[in-house]
Amino acid sequence: MAAIKVGRQLVARDPDHCDIPYYVSEFVEREIGNDRNSLTKLGMLIEELSENKRQLEEQVLTVSSEVPKRIQNALKNAEDSNKTLSQLLEEETLLSESIDNHLLKAQPWMEALDVLISQIEEMERHLAYLKWISRIEELSDNIQQYLMTNNVPEAATTLASMAELDIKLQESSCSHLLSFVRSTVQFWHKILKDKLSSDFEEILTQLHWPFIGPPQSQVFGLAAPGSAPDVYNNLETLFSQLLKLQTSDELITKPKQLPEKYSLPSSPPIILPMQIMLNPLQKRFRYHFTGNRQTNVLSKPEWYLTQVLMWIGNHTKFLDEKIQPILDKAGYSVNARLEFSRALVMLILEKLATDIPCLLYDDNLLCHLVDEVLLFERELYTVHGYLSTFPSCMHILSEETCFQRWLTVERKFALQKMDSMLSSETAWISQYKDISDVDEMKVPGCAETFMTLLFVITDRYKNLPTASRKLQFLELQKDLVDDFRIRLTQVMKEETRASLGFRYCAILNAVNYIATVLSDWADNVFFLQLQQAALEVCADSNALSKLQLGQLASMESSVFDDMINLLERLKHDMLTRQVDHVFREVKDAARLYRKERWLSLPSQAEQAVMSLSSTACPMLLTLRDRLLQLEQQLCHSLFKIFWQMLVEKVDMFIYQEIILANYFNEGGAAQLQFDMSRNLFPLFSHYCKRPENYFKHIKEACIILNLNIGSALLLKDVLESASENGTILNPNQPSATAALNELGVYKLAQQDVEILLNLKTNWPNTGK
Repeated sequence: MAAIKVGRQLVARDPDHCDIPYYVSEFVEREIGNDRNSLTKLGMLIEELSENKRQLEEQVLTVSSEVPKRIQNALKNAEDSNKTLSQLLEEETLLSESIDNHLLKAQPWMEALDVLISQIEEMERHLAYLKWISRIEELSDNIQQYLMTNNVPEAATTLASMAELDIKLQESSCSHLLSFVRSTVQFWHKILKDKLSSDFEEILTQLHWPFIGPPQSQVFGLAAPGSAPDVYNNLETLFSQLLKLQTSDELITKPKQLPEKYSLPSSPPIILPMQIMLNPLQKRFRYHFTGNRQTNVLSKPEWYLTQVLMWIGNHTKFLDEKIQPILDKAGYSVNARLEFSRALVMLILEKLATDIPCLLYDDNLLCHLVDEVLLFERELYTVHGYLSTFPSCMHILSEETCFQRWLTVERKFALQKMDSMLSSETAWISQYKDISDVDEMKVPGCAETFMTLLFVITDRYKNLPTASRKLQFLELQKDLVDDFRIRLTQVMKEETRASLGFRYCAILNAVNYIATVLSDWADNVFFLQLQQAALEVCADSNALSKLQLGQLASMESSVFDDMINLLERLKHDMLTRQVDHVFREVKDAARLYRKERWLSLPSQAEQAVMSLSSTACPMLLTLRDRLLQLEQQLCHSLFKIFWQMLVEKVDMFIYQEIILANYFNEGGAAQLQFDMSRNLFPLFSHYCKRPENYFKHIKEACIILNLNIGSALLLKDVLESASENGTILNPNQPSATAALNELGVYKLAQQDVEILLNLKTNWPNTGK
């Protein structure tokens, strides 16, 4: 139902049954409404609606005339497309039939053509095969002609070209061709190598190679000094020609490899001329250090290690001055000295791989071998510049069986060393006790020896080739630290009754020193790298929580954190025990001081000179003696922690047990302040500039107790007002906190100050 408003009445209209459409009545209501004056608009409305009607009729006529034309055009286009499609389908059918007929007729021709093509391809393969053979035979004939005319350089160059052909044919499936090429290369390589090697060895003989003596004693054996340039020219020529045989030599000669269990890094073969130069040294090495020779002794690895170092040192000058320029001129990026060293080190590795299984279960021999190998490696790297990317002795020692035995032996000898250092007569005595500048840490001998042991172990394993092996040694070090901590704890428990004794203090210094050194090591680059390696291992194995992994990754923690925490806990326990011991002595010595008659002491005006209370002397003497004793026995950092912990206890003791437990007249308050500020506080002035700041309770209690009557009354008024008013602030009266701060009282609470004021007995009689 719709509603039309007429005057004040509502007339119901049904849009579906009304004579006048609903939208018309709505339009009239909207445009004219109940205002009679609006009837003047009827003319304009009629004209506007007539115009709209005319425009709509024109649009209807236009559309009704255009639509049939468009439909006719669309139908015509569809009919044309249908005809075109039918024609294309007919043409496609004819063309398909034509193609099928053509293929049927051409099938015999195609089969015959396939046979011909296969024959052609086979002929081409045969032709290519023959060309390869012809090329190889041509190169072979050229080498033969060059050798017949004694043109060795060209023969070597041609052989290098043939070796390159061999490399190109590696992917071919023509096994016979490959065999032919390889046998041809091998044939000429042997001839050229033998000829050049013979000539090269003759030149080396003229130079008295190898050099057995040190560089300063070397004389290059030339009868006529004038012939030296010719010899060096021949050396350069033959060396360069031998370099040309390097490619063919690598194809034919398979270098001797150690078993895969040693995980040696890959490295290129030694260059051919260097191999020839090394032959006499290799023969000497194998003669002296293999078989039943007297120089081949398992207990003397230093003999062959030292010999190799001497050979490297003896030949360094010659290699740098004579051989390196030849290599540079030939365009080889090879360091002659390192190449020479690498070849000799391989002899060492072979020797170690042979000897280690024979001495693996003899702890002394194995330990001696490791010591000598480490010394050899150190000199090899530092003096001769050997590269860490080359195979080294550490790869042999890292082999699983050998490494586990090495680890076991290290642990065994470390534990033995710990036993001996703790049982030594000088175990708890500092080596630098007479040198004050050096003896700041007051480190006992056993602790210094132990950290030296750990440092030596680090130095022994830091050049291991893999992080996993280093981490195993790190775990050994952590186990040793924990074992030493347990031993120190056991000795400490034996000394518990004498917690201020020399040995107890030495143990405490030892614990502090070890924790300090481990904290310093945690920032060392080597251990930071191990921390990163440990992080990767733990992330792979899910051995740590996400929080622990995050701490490791952010460097918030270190590889020694667990050990440091245990040592710090032990240090704190030992310091606490010492503080408690001294504090008990102080309490016992303060027994009479606690009973002092503070209520009846004469005022300061009644005394000519203030003096220390006689009952305070035992307490202060005890404090002084113990402070001096422990200052001498503990290192500076420990002693600082000790006296600060002790001060905290003494401050609370005097405040609670003496001040709060007594009443004070004017003289008693003045005497207490004199005893504290002129006698107790100065005991600690040697350790800090303002010792009274460590006795806040005593200091502030003395301030309150020594207030004059007027100030005390005013303060009491302020505190009482603050208590009565609570949080309501009176702008005309200072707050309790401000009043206390003005007097220098910051530590004590308002209630504590009220208690202290009530302990004063010299209040005036106000009648309250």
